[in-house]
Amino acid sequence: MEETQQSDSLEVLRRKLDLLLRTGQLLMESSADTSRIIRNMDRTAAYLGLPEKKLHIHITYNMLMVNLSDKTHSFSKFQRCDRHGINMDAISAISKLSWRAIKEDYTLDQYEKELERIKNKKRNYSPWLTAIGAGLACGGFCVQFGCDWPAFIYSSIAAIAGFRLRAWLNSTGSNEYVNIAFAAFFSTLLACLSAYISLPVIESHIPSALIPFTHSDTPWHPLMACALFIVPGVPLINFVSDMLDSHISIGITRAVNTLMIVAAMSFGIVIAIKVCGIDNFVKDLSMTPHNSYLAYAVAAAISAMGFSMIFNIPRRLLWVVAIGGIIAVCTRNFVNLGPSNGNVGLDWGLILGSLIGSSLISIICIKAVHIFHTPHHCLSIPSVIPMVPGVLMYRALFALIEMHGVVGELTIAIHNGIRASLIILCIAIGVAIPNIFARKWIAPERHKKLIKMIAERKVRGKFVDLEHMK
Repeated sequence: MEETQQSDSLEVLRRKLDLLLRTGQLLMESSADTSRIIRNMDRTAAYLGLPEKKLHIHITYNMLMVNLSDKTHSFSKFQRCDRHGINMDAISAISKLSWRAIKEDYTLDQYEKELERIKNKKRNYSPWLTAIGAGLACGGFCVQFGCDWPAFIYSSIAAIAGFRLRAWLNSTGSNEYVNIAFAAFFSTLLACLSAYISLPVIESHIPSALIPFTHSDTPWHPLMACALFIVPGVPLINFVSDMLDSHISIGITRAVNTLMIVAAMSFGIVIAIKVCGIDNFVKDLSMTPHNSYLAYAVAAAISAMGFSMIFNIPRRLLWVVAIGGIIAVCTRNFVNLGPSNGNVGLDWGLILGSLIGSSLISIICIKAVHIFHTPHHCLSIPSVIPMVPGVLMYRALFALIEMHGVVGELTIAIHNGIRASLIILCIAIGVAIPNIFARKWIAPERHKKLIKMIAERKVRGKFVDLEHMK
């Protein structure tokens, strides 16, 4: 009888450790930042009755490890994380599940069933709808760089085609970075071809009634924006956030992966530019916009919603993220632009503008999370994504790839690289720091609530007791 009970206890413990690891795996593969993964796993461990002082959690980018031990016992389990993507609906659902499981005293079967439902849930947007959202997001970026609306359409079409090509290549199982290079090449090639539509020799064959819709005064701007659906904005922000939270090894891994993605993207763009025979793409094509703030607002809303579709944001939050994008981008532009470049604003520069814009939206999201019942990052990150300097990143690598030993080319590469790095750092700090300050007031209340729930579970005998295991 005692041996049977012992076997049952060990089996339950193994199952609990497995559920804890599967929870962390789903969060990691959905691109949650490391601090969030740890908080949710700690809360899940409290539900599972795994004593906090005896539980040890170790997280890397591709492997999760948990150990439950005391002076005489030690139980360890590992879980690989291979399918990395972005799924903010899953991140939000896991957060709610970890609280609900404690509050409603879920059985292990109930928790596992809910975990599987979240894992296997269909994405909120079909592949083609996601591609259209990604394409329009790139078109929104193009408007922020100063293009007109026909160029917005050209950029969007090129991005949609490139996004679908990348998705198809991924489905064949070919190398991820090669797929990125092909997608960037194809999108840039289409954007380049669209620029010729506005040439007089081509327009002479287009009906005059269509000319206002096909002619662009900024025909080359789509080349800058058409491949920006590839830029890994969420991993970039998570990388800086992890580094700031002292999760150095995971942060470095995210950074290297990001660099590989941008490098593959840059090589694809370089080849397309060579095929099209375009010179001075890095230096001569201006990114300084001269549109109205209404155009900035519309473009920011489109970009924020488009990228939210890629991130699988719940449909009910699309309009919220759109407003967040408008606030972040218009604040950034007002601080950045000014009389020195023929615009209205404070003229303080792009770096300060990015910091202030991301900080403002992060502060607003601290309150918004209680209204919309979703984690802070699920609102703040999609709102600031339209500010990520993807063009500066691939222009820096583009300049290095194209360098012919000229000092000026190296200067341009370093200039773009440093600016991109500082802007990303400021965006990540803006997203993270207000939330860190707010946590000083929020965390104690949540911790008290959790401690109370844990005490109730202990009274009901829900916690694992290693002393009864041999």
